[in-house]
Amino acid sequence: MAKKKAATKKKATAAQANDSSLLGTFGFAPYEPTKKEEYMNEAQEEHFRAILNAWKASLMEEVDRTVHHMQDDAAHFPDPNDRASQESEFSLELRTRDRERKLIKKITSTLDRLDAGDYGWCDSCGVEIGIRRLEARPTADLCVDCKTLEEIKEKQMA
Repeated sequence: MAKKKAATKKKATAAQANDSSLLGTFGFAPYEPTKKEEYMNEAQEEHFRAILNAWKASLMEEVDRTVHHMQDDAAHFPDPNDRASQESEFSLELRTRDRERKLIKKITSTLDRLDAGDYGWCDSCGVEIGIRRLEARPTADLCVDCKTLEEIKEKQMA
């Protein structure tokens, strides 16, 4: 009996360590469904809506910060090396913001799916994606099996 309790405690600690991704970043606790709770009920939808909105707001703040940073740092340097260094830094920053802009579009699309009642279901096979997978990757639109198959196909095509 003592071994069973220790194993359960280890599993809980591992689960808590995995929840340090988006959930921990924005201060959300992992959703704990009850045994008879229906998948993607109103409480679950609100949980994911809050996560997605917090993530989107965080990315938007980062975009605003970058714009202000670039405007403030757009000083003219007499030394060409300083200018080249600054332009290189700006280029890297803009590439990062472009990826974030695409992620914001994906989050917005995911929020639309949530509003339409399509969130949480695999686009390919229609099964539940799963709460833990969605908490790890809130924009996921494929279940683990279909995503694995997609990745295998991509590797074969490359």
